[in-house]
Amino acid sequence: MKPRGILTPDQARKVDVLKQASPDFAAMRRLAMRFRAIFRSRDVSKLEGWVDDAQDSGILGMRRFARALRRDVDAFRKAIEFPWSNGQTEGQINRLKTLKRAMYGRAGAEVLRARMLPIHVLDHHTN
Repeated sequence: MKPRGILTPDQARKVDVLKQASPDFAAMRRLAMRFRAIFRSRDVSKLEGWVDDAQDSGILGMRRFARALRRDVDAFRKAIEFPWSNGQTEGQINRLKTLKRAMYGRAGAEVLRARMLPIHVLDHHTN
């Protein structure tokens, strides 16, 4: 979700058409942009109001997200407050799981190890 100032002219035109065609899209975009702003500004005080609005939006996906957010609101507050992220770790885990799934049943452990380990680590193990 990019704010209007970051959208290309073609993207902005598409967003405008979607907003005119679907009130739900317009409401969902407003909620998404507010959520993005809460994270970027690190303003935890606005989170509760956003959750209430998402819950009242009538948009099933937003209502589910708001319900899940309420269940673990402390984690979301900390995610907003603190600058740290485990995104790099999660990305590497996702990459490894994707490789594992792609290799499942196709080759043995050596081929899997060769795909997952960096070359310099692999060379060290074979010597």
